[in-house]
Amino acid sequence: MPARTARKQNRSRITGAAALAACASLLLAACGSTKDTGASSAGGGGGTGKVGVILPLLTSPFWQSYNDYVPKMAKSEGVETLKTVNSNSDPSQQITDINNELNQGVKGLVVAPLDSAAIQAGLDQAERKGVPVVAVDVAPDKGKVAMVVRADNVAYGEKACDYLGQHVGSGKVVQIMGDLASVNGRDRSEAFRACVKKKYPKLKVLEIPAKWESDTAAAKLDTLLGANPDILGIYLQAGGVYLAPTLQTLKSKNMLKTAGQKGHIAIVSNDGIPQEFDAIRKGQIDATVSQPADAYAQYGMYYIKAAMAGRTFRPGPTDHGSTIVKLPSGILEDQLPAPLVTKENVDDAKLWGNTVK
Repeated sequence: MPARTARKQNRSRITGAAALAACASLLLAACGSTKDTGASSAGGGGGTGKVGVILPLLTSPFWQSYNDYVPKMAKSEGVETLKTVNSNSDPSQQITDINNELNQGVKGLVVAPLDSAAIQAGLDQAERKGVPVVAVDVAPDKGKVAMVVRADNVAYGEKACDYLGQHVGSGKVVQIMGDLASVNGRDRSEAFRACVKKKYPKLKVLEIPAKWESDTAAAKLDTLLGANPDILGIYLQAGGVYLAPTLQTLKSKNMLKTAGQKGHIAIVSNDGIPQEFDAIRKGQIDATVSQPADAYAQYGMYYIKAAMAGRTFRPGPTDHGSTIVKLPSGILEDQLPAPLVTKENVDDAKLWGNTVK
């Protein structure tokens, strides 16, 4: 889960002989490292054919926004998509959804994996049929994908840690974690812990494993606050799922104080949804790391079109303010920027959360 904002919409795409000529003239060996290499692949030729888009869930405002962006970005990138499919938080259903899309003859798939390990079964099915896949938001542990479109989730945890460390200083803080079967949940949780241990040893971290489930988060936070009324900070790993239940739980205990009031609990979230921005403006929470729902949809479409045309990419900086990295598994990941949003920049018109209703 669950925004980059200032990124160039018009990309210069140097391919084939043009890229080689540009590199030769500039004498730069790395020139064009993130552009189309011109290599062929087994994907549907010419970048044509219908694309299946599979969502992990639609109960989060973040994924609702992503779902709304998909047809707009598909049109912008010249990609024809089938109606999006919602796997409804069920990893097994997601594999079935992939198989159903393949049986409908799609030439490409854009999938937001629910489980980093379980998704391999679906990726293997697609590979056997020669259908390229782009993963959005979550990187698979294994399996073939043309690209992972994702923000740096380690940075999410570190930014939350730094904010709470600088504004709380010492005392108890709690992180409401995502599903640890997901690389996103692991990255955010481990990064937050490691950062606190290294930089803010006076903070004591309490943890709630909530599996991206709002009811679980609410129930466990209620219990934790009862036993630890001196909690000073909270890190929500997914505002789209955890924001509302967290605020409701604090309110029910008369612990929801706005910034500047005595007893205010500092809260940092992840997602960048409009509801978080409103909560920042009201002083109910302090910050969020804006995850790019718009860019996830845009570059998901861009990379699947490229993969269907047989294009490949290399590690290095891109022309849209991000960096492609090679993961330990060998998979390439385009790590899109994700800014910290506070009361100082919450009204920035470039933030995607300010462009949706």
